[in-house]
This record gives sequence, C-alpha cells and structure tokens, in this order.
Amino acid sequence: MTILGIDPGIGRCGWGVIETQNSNLKTRNYGCIETSTELKVEERLSLIHRELLKIIEKNKPESMAIEELFFNTNAKTAFTVGQARGVVLLTAAEKKLKVSIYTPLQVKIAVTGYGRAEKDQVGKMVKTILKLDSVPRPDDTADALAIAVCHAFSVRSERS
Repeated sequence: MTILGIDPGIGRCGWGVIETQNSNLKTRNYGCIETSTELKVEERLSLIHRELLKIIEKNKPESMAIEELFFNTNAKTAFTVGQARGVVLLTAAEKKLKVSIYTPLQVKIAVTGYGRAEKDQVGKMVKTILKLDSVPRPDDTADALAIAVCHAFSVRSERS
C-alpha cells in the first residue's frame, strides 16, 4: 500500500509518501509545500492545492493520512491552518483517496511509544524506522512521514 502523510499548514504543509510491503516500510518521496506570507490567503491555498495534486499524480498513493489540528491558544492561526487542512481534504476527495485522521498523541505513540515526545524525538524515530540517512527537514516533513508511519502501523494492527 502507498500512503501519503500530510502535516497540514498554510506556510508549510509537510508531506511524505511511504510504501508498505508485509511488515516493511519504504520511503518513496517527501517534502514540504511552502507558501509566502506575501501572497493572499486564497493564493496560498490554491498553491497548496496545485502542488498536492502534482504530488498525488506523481506518487499515486492509495490513501492519505492527515493530522488532526490541535491548537490551544491562537484562534487566528487555528482558523488559517484549518483552511489549509480543508484544501488538503478537498484534494483527497477529488482524487478519491481514502482519508484517515490521527491526533498528535496517536502519531507520537505510534512512532516513539511516548505521547509527549518532542519534535526532535519524532524526527529521530522517523529516520530510524524508515532507514533514512538524516532526519527530514523541516519538522513538518518529518511529521508528515510520522503520520504516514502511524497509518501504516494502524492498518497493520487492524489486519492482525
């Protein structure tokens, strides 16, 4: 199965594509869609949509795993990131991808075994699990791969 993991954001939208074969995970591709604050919000959202379509066309994922938004302070940031998340979900629907949503706690537990893991711990475990040469940067990219890994582990446990 090919999984596209997404860490949604308006300034940086991390993405990572992994393949699962039996119990093996293999990284296919990853990166970060970045948008400039000099663009209007609608232009930034359109850019995310266009770039995500290209990623889906190139990598042909069967499913998308996305992180649930969690904000406890800045409502304005939460609203803008929510708009980016909506664009991601719309793009998945357009491409008929099955979508699974995971909380940050679920992702951290799946990847590190600890729900309060710091970003650097998540990145190091992504590097280890996927046998990468270095921790993917920026953090949004490592997080997207972690979300994809979480989904792979979740699907595996459902089949067991």
